[in-house]
Amino acid sequence: MSVTVVGSLNEDVLVAVGRLPGRGETVVGREAVLAPGGKGANQAAAAGRLAGSGVAMVGRVGDDPAGARQVAALGEAGVDTARVLPTAGTPTGSATIPVEDGSGENLIVVVPGANAALAPADVEVPEVQRAAVVLLQLEVPLAAVQAAADAATGTVVLTPAPPRPLPPELLARVSVLVPNEHELVQLAGADPGERSPAQLAGLARGLGAAATVVTLGARGALVVPEEGPVLLQAPPPVEAVDTTGAGDCLAGALGVALARGADLRDAVREAVAAAALSTTGAGARGALPGPAAVRERLADVPPAVPVGRPPEVHPAGHGASPGSTVPRPEEDAVTEPERPPRTPERAEGDPGEQQTDDGRTPRSEDPAEGQPLGDGPADSPG
Repeated sequence: MSVTVVGSLNEDVLVAVGRLPGRGETVVGREAVLAPGGKGANQAAAAGRLAGSGVAMVGRVGDDPAGARQVAALGEAGVDTARVLPTAGTPTGSATIPVEDGSGENLIVVVPGANAALAPADVEVPEVQRAAVVLLQLEVPLAAVQAAADAATGTVVLTPAPPRPLPPELLARVSVLVPNEHELVQLAGADPGERSPAQLAGLARGLGAAATVVTLGARGALVVPEEGPVLLQAPPPVEAVDTTGAGDCLAGALGVALARGADLRDAVREAVAAAALSTTGAGARGALPGPAAVRERLADVPPAVPVGRPPEVHPAGHGASPGSTVPRPEEDAVTEPERPPRTPERAEGDPGEQQTDDGRTPRSEDPAEGQPLGDGPADSPG
């Protein structure tokens, strides 16, 4: 089994606050703590804890103490960091994250630093070419993401965050797309608003990826295979302390399960359990679970629920014309794709508003391009 992660490494500044500030508002924090972060490094750390070995990280840090701390933290999680390159004259990426007491909700502002220097030549390496699973995100330049997807010979899993238009040639290389529901709506070029799981499945199938796992925060994840039934997988119950990085943990756990040979349904079941457990401590990596903890908690994971059974056909004489169809009352039928363009209609390079699994919108900068994003919390469980 081997998993390689290509992506970002950041040093997080976690600030505990009684409540999150509104726009233009100042609040007083209770304490500030430095912690390792970055979507790529978080996924690698989660995978390393679960796999024990066979996990590698490809990325860039600054030639500074913060970069050394990020490399050391990944090493402690069992991750091979030989392809994490120091970058002279550029600081390690950073993120400032106020976390609300009680709810664990947060806001994120990212400064990309050395992550923006990751180049295609950095990722065209044996660790990517030979991996059973390659995990990608969008906190590094798109050219590097595309190069890694092209170099991969195994399963390619892409977390499209921060969201931006995805070129068809990238989607063609993706085996499993893992957006949250708000990222999915943006990628589909659809209007904002609440959607049922069946409607989200319709959007997912309109994107063109082979399979999609839509993370839904505390509701778990929606499994949309290329063919076959759509499933809603709820997580086990937990007492959440901090949801930062839970989506990254889900992606890392998903990669480990797929590399081990699990099918998508079983892999998502393990991943939502791991993601839920990761919210029980502070920071993106404060409660990353090991394999024993996940196995123990799988007993509390509810069975997956089918979404969108085929509509019933009603005969004449039952309040409907012969041959008419209506969805079953207990479930929405999966809607047809809304037939959006592959990429949202917006200016080139504009990632739009980033929103997260629990529905808020972080105000940050696109770590690869410096484009402004929105405001709200980070990944929530699942």
